[in-house]
Amino acid sequence: MKKALFTGILAAIVGLVGGTSPGYAADDKSANAGSTQELAPSARSAILLDADTGTIIYEKNSHDKLPPASITKIMTMLLTMEAIEDGRLKWTDKVRTSEYAASMGGSQIFLEPGEEMTVEEMLKGIAMASGNDASVAMAEKIAGSEEAFVQMMNDKAAELGMKNTHFVNCNGLPAVDHYTTAHDIALMSRELLKYEEITKYTGAYQDYLRQDTPKPFWLVNTNKLVRFYSGADGLKTGYTSEAKFCLSATAKRDGLRAVAVVMGAPDTKTRNSDISRMFDYAFSQYSMHSIFKTGEVLGTVKIQKGKVPELALQAKKDYSVLVKKGGKTTELRHEIHFVEDLKAPVDKGQIIGKLSVYQGEQLVKEFELASPVSVKKAGFWNLFKRTTSKLFDVD
Repeated sequence: MKKALFTGILAAIVGLVGGTSPGYAADDKSANAGSTQELAPSARSAILLDADTGTIIYEKNSHDKLPPASITKIMTMLLTMEAIEDGRLKWTDKVRTSEYAASMGGSQIFLEPGEEMTVEEMLKGIAMASGNDASVAMAEKIAGSEEAFVQMMNDKAAELGMKNTHFVNCNGLPAVDHYTTAHDIALMSRELLKYEEITKYTGAYQDYLRQDTPKPFWLVNTNKLVRFYSGADGLKTGYTSEAKFCLSATAKRDGLRAVAVVMGAPDTKTRNSDISRMFDYAFSQYSMHSIFKTGEVLGTVKIQKGKVPELALQAKKDYSVLVKKGGKTTELRHEIHFVEDLKAPVDKGQIIGKLSVYQGEQLVKEFELASPVSVKKAGFWNLFKRTTSKLFDVD
């Protein structure tokens, strides 16, 4: 079939951030080009980006391999959310605590061997109280053992392009060869944020476990920014004597969701100050510019030998790019390309095209376009009727 091409000239935008896109790791010079200040002066490593497009706004030593402490649990939560979405887990499923899970030290929700909690309660214990015991209990529920779960973690890290990450456990307790980077943490944080309900737990300041029992446990979020920084609703803190104070945080204002990661800060106050400074910079200097809004028509793709001959494609979400406030006006354009000679059957979710956004000739961002439905192959009789109707069409 002919390649469908739609080209639109969009309204001017202001100073795009260096044309970065998800997976693109700008070096320190280009990442800091828009900032005249050191945004995370006390951190060993840091990064700031927008969650939607992955555009890097600022970074500092973001590819240095460092111990992540409990930020590790972002991956544990991610695999839990995937299991729920896939139907392998339900929020109400009971999770039994093994002797091994109950033996974890450090931050915990004091699970007893044999104690059962629901998946939702365990997730609360991980997200808010950083429970090492709850993390292992969930790992064993999902994979059968922590070792098998850690393999899943490393497989997922590879899938996400986390090239400088290696996990040894599911909770971040000190271990040889357990490391990641601020950049890689940002990648898995963005992936976790695709599950919008996760911020119900990571963004809550306080809650209870075992509330109607003789041993109620008061949960207070280890991430105090969710209470004190406007728009903050996650994600995960971390601390060990080796890793120092770490935090992968997210906040949303006026349609812009930012992710800021700090590793190796000297204390909690300084860590939170560095994160707040990065957020302040992002929200004061940048905004999201809409290309297509959810539900807007993107175009029509023809499907050879399909039960339906063509498929109208609508934007399944808002397609936007990050823009700099108050800078020089530049021209932005977009193109939509559908797969050539697309043949049935087509699966729901199958990639059938892409939306490319350019600043001049430079590619700024690409969005994959997926089929919203399955399209089966047409039967002989349908194809025959379709062919004969064309033969007798009269202008």
